[in-house]
Amino acid sequence: MDDTPRTRTFVPKNADMGDWSQIEPLFDALDARVTDTAEALEQWLIDQSELASCLSEESSRRYVASTCHTDDPRIEADYLYFIEQIDPRCEVRWQKLREKYVASPARDGLDRQRYFVFDRSTAAAVALFRDANVPLHTEDRTLFQKYQKICGAMTVEFEGREQTLPQMARYLEQTDRGVRQQAWELTSNRRAADRDRIEELFNAQIALRDRIARNADLADFRDYQFRAYDRFDYTPTDCEAFHEAVARCVVPVYRKLQERRRARLNVSPLRPWDLAVDPQGRPPLVPFEDTAELPRKCSRIFHRLDPVLGKQFDAMVEAGWMDLDSRKGKAPGGYQSSFDESRHPFIFMNAVGLHRDVETLLHEAGHAFHYLACREDPLIAYRHAGMEMAEVASMGMELLTADELDAFYDGPDLVRARRQQLESIVWLFPWGATIDAFQHWLYTNPNHTPGERADHWLSLLDRFGGIEDWTGYESARADTWQRQLHLF
Repeated sequence: MDDTPRTRTFVPKNADMGDWSQIEPLFDALDARVTDTAEALEQWLIDQSELASCLSEESSRRYVASTCHTDDPRIEADYLYFIEQIDPRCEVRWQKLREKYVASPARDGLDRQRYFVFDRSTAAAVALFRDANVPLHTEDRTLFQKYQKICGAMTVEFEGREQTLPQMARYLEQTDRGVRQQAWELTSNRRAADRDRIEELFNAQIALRDRIARNADLADFRDYQFRAYDRFDYTPTDCEAFHEAVARCVVPVYRKLQERRRARLNVSPLRPWDLAVDPQGRPPLVPFEDTAELPRKCSRIFHRLDPVLGKQFDAMVEAGWMDLDSRKGKAPGGYQSSFDESRHPFIFMNAVGLHRDVETLLHEAGHAFHYLACREDPLIAYRHAGMEMAEVASMGMELLTADELDAFYDGPDLVRARRQQLESIVWLFPWGATIDAFQHWLYTNPNHTPGERADHWLSLLDRFGGIEDWTGYESARADTWQRQLHLF
């Protein structure tokens, strides 16, 4: 596995994918080509995929750089130039090519089994596209970049040094309750300092997304996204049934685990800064002393699981296809991206020395292995799992590797780590239902006020949340949705 781009057969070898004057003739050539036989149409699709891969890699490189360095003006300008000047022009031309495909007389001559998913998705995209939405999508992406920049700049002074908010999570595992409360309050107050900026930004996104839906002659953005995400096989009603199942079957288990935690900590009530500490009062788990240890130990796990996965992971580490540690100016969260021309993954996260960091790298590696398993397909559309299957690889990898955590721990700590992982899954169902139900409400009620938004969020926390007491911190509780970058 290497970082060398594939030999280009359609796109000129030295074509600059950040220069529209070099990109446009390639779209022109594809648009002019005759595709009246199945063979011609199939080669045309492969050439399209080559162009899409080159453009995707350029976009990914700029996006990754922008999240790794949200405080670098040059990197920010490069990324914004691409999403504001290149992507919108490309999207208009991709629509012309999609329409050409749908109208091709050779479409029915393609292998049905091979092209069914691609064909269905392309036809749906043609129906959904509106020229008026192109600049609105660009504006929405620009607002998301602003959100990441705001979050990347969040730091606090604690223990005599400046620390990022991910780094402050370490103190929530300390056995000293006073330290935990102080760290939690500092973090909460820092988030509150940007509350209004984030609220205003999200207001703009809600309005934009509603306009996008209405431009497409749809009732709301929820309907629009179900079509944009190719959700052919389930409906919002199915999602609502899932929410109800979580509330009925999982939330009671989650709250029972929290009550057990409260009793073992011997506190009353349980507070937001009591949710990460070991309930038996043991020191925090220490999976690694420095971030460089994290991939080395994960490598051992993957080699035990499967030698091919171990080699693939080692190649990623050696090539530098990861940015793992937390630092000022880095965007929040974690993700796996892909560089589609050279066909390799990239892992981004904010490691600070917690067991959650181990879970995150195993999780993102699952995504990366999924991508690598598909990398040889000539169609870019088939090198990426759909949203409904993407987490199967990542969450599945967390569980497949659960019996190999002795690479990080032994004895009682190993038992703790496994239990912590299982309890985190119990928590994930209510949190996922909370975020999903919130989005259903946001987009079917686009004219809501910020106050109504906060009230609905609090009602969802009452339905799906835990037993912790937020007395005195009601405003912080009402703003917890702002931490979930997926919303933005």
